[in-house]
Amino acid sequence: MNITHAKQLEQTLHDEIPISHEMGITVAAYDGKQLRLAAPIAPNINHKCTAFGGSLYSLAVLCGWGMLHLKLAEAGLHKHIVIQEADIRYLLPVDQNMQAECTLDDAAFQRFLRTLEKHGRSRLALDVVIKHDGQPAVEFSGRYVVHG
Repeated sequence: MNITHAKQLEQTLHDEIPISHEMGITVAAYDGKQLRLAAPIAPNINHKCTAFGGSLYSLAVLCGWGMLHLKLAEAGLHKHIVIQEADIRYLLPVDQNMQAECTLDDAAFQRFLRTLEKHGRSRLALDVVIKHDGQPAVEFSGRYVVHG
């Protein structure tokens, strides 16, 4: 894991998106192709002693956002990233610390960069999964828009 990039992303999340700090989100791993964000269950628990749906959604959105943020930084670009639309499926309750995983296809990212260079804005669809005991518990698909 690139410790510098991971710590910079964590600090950016906490500074620019304060809920990430309150949720206890940390960067668990990043290898250039996959990003994993983690969050403890305690500050994200609901009345059923499982992870609150809003916390799962936020963790998934931020995992995709974080992946795009890191890849743009590696390309020397500092742009605005916003979520345009998203779908989420809650498949299993999560009663343990959470980890969201986002993997980026390099060919899709290169197409995204070409569009960004040509038009000054671009969209990218990213998938995120949160597992419980090795099984997908949450499946998230988001479309992010980058501009400016």
